[in-house]
Amino acid sequence: MYKISEFAKLTGLSKETLRYYAEVKLLEPAYKDPKNNYRYYDDGSYFLATLLGKLRSLGFTIQEMISVMEDESFANLDNLLRKKRNKIKMEIEELQHQMEAIDEFLLSGEEEGK
Repeated sequence: MYKISEFAKLTGLSKETLRYYAEVKLLEPAYKDPKNNYRYYDDGSYFLATLLGKLRSLGFTIQEMISVMEDESFANLDNLLRKKRNKIKMEIEELQHQMEAIDEFLLSGEEEGK
């Protein structure tokens, strides 16, 4: 079992993030000492914390992460990853169009200045 500070170092998640994840029922400690309220995490928690860290780095919202964690089979994860990928692809295309519009606008300003 790991104290929250040890677990934070091990996973790269801050103590505040771990407390928040426990608050929203995303990643609860394996054990909470009733005497001093210290939180303890186990090796199973490590896998979940690593998964949550990866999902967060991929831009998943807290609600999306909760959805993944509620589906303990992780069958939903593949679908969510594909949706996230498509959303990012659409955002890239929109940004590309914006860049092209900016380039056209700059070019038209340069041509008027001649």
